[in-house]
Amino acid sequence: MKKNFYIFTNGILKRKDNTICFEPFINQETQKPSKLLEQTDLTNIPEEEFLIDNDEIEDEKENQNAKTRKFIPVESIDSIYCFGEHRFNTKFLNFLSQSQIPLHIFNYYGFYTGTFYPRETQVSGKLLIAQVQHFLDEEKRLTIAKEFIRGSLFNMIKNLQYYNNRQKDLSYFIDYLTNALKKVDEVKSVEELMGIEGSARKNYYESWHLIINQPIDFQKREKQPPSNPVNALISFGNSLLYTTVLGEIYRNQLNPTISYLHTPGERRFSLSLDIAEVFKPLIVDRIIFALLNKNIIKQDDFEFHLNSCLLNENGRKIFVKEYDEKLSTTIKHRKLNRSISYQTLIRYECYKLIKHLLDAEEYQSFKIWW
Repeated sequence: MKKNFYIFTNGILKRKDNTICFEPFINQETQKPSKLLEQTDLTNIPEEEFLIDNDEIEDEKENQNAKTRKFIPVESIDSIYCFGEHRFNTKFLNFLSQSQIPLHIFNYYGFYTGTFYPRETQVSGKLLIAQVQHFLDEEKRLTIAKEFIRGSLFNMIKNLQYYNNRQKDLSYFIDYLTNALKKVDEVKSVEELMGIEGSARKNYYESWHLIINQPIDFQKREKQPPSNPVNALISFGNSLLYTTVLGEIYRNQLNPTISYLHTPGERRFSLSLDIAEVFKPLIVDRIIFALLNKNIIKQDDFEFHLNSCLLNENGRKIFVKEYDEKLSTTIKHRKLNRSISYQTLIRYECYKLIKHLLDAEEYQSFKIWW
């Protein structure tokens, strides 16, 4: 079974024969210009401003790194996540493309900055036309968008019911989201649908004060930049989920830029945002509840700047460990009648959407059944 590889150590990624080799830098110190920390909008900081300019030094020490080299069999790689400072060349990227391995890059502060999306080999003109037709037809677009929101709201309600059965009175929030779910059938436009979803999610977040056992400073969702630890956890978790969904879209014939709930735009894979909505409650939200309620992640795992709060490297490592374990969790699928992982559930969601677009089977979004 292929695995995701998360690399936090600074170093060089290269092709070595027909496998991938990682060589850690001898100097692992990361420069962090102090003036940058005073900026409020950390997402606008150019990545090159805090890269270490030590290429020549590292080249001279390449031979010394031989003992610390690590080889990663390319057959075992699903995706690569880069969280540190890494160097690679076109030979390495060409090898990733040949091997169909997406490379996701996060900057120093843990913000998702981009994906090396290998050349698509599973192309289908027929499906692309169907995707576009379902977007241009308002009724067809709304039908798919509604199903994304039904899955999202249903799975949020399941989370609330889980904790409601554990002596936390969440009946008000369950009723609110249940009513929102009923309203989805009456919606006439995607904009109206987004309004219902936004209101329901705001209400859902307000319930977290009751779900999380420790006091939290979480009044509302803020993401540019995150203002407190809970917002920082949501932002980082959602970024990871978007990349996972994007990786699964890559492995089928869907075009990631044509979406139905989120408006397609420039330079973004909006279909991954659509599908991720269905899985946020199952994966990201449940990880956050577990990390905080079990005191796995603590105040020391965050960095506090002016008007912003971010996970530090240790915090990101903790979250990634839980995230990878969650993706590997298996369940017995009722329809397939076999055990599949959460990550395979996401891939299966793509297949269901393809069947809908090709008029083979109506799309029913994933809903937690246990």
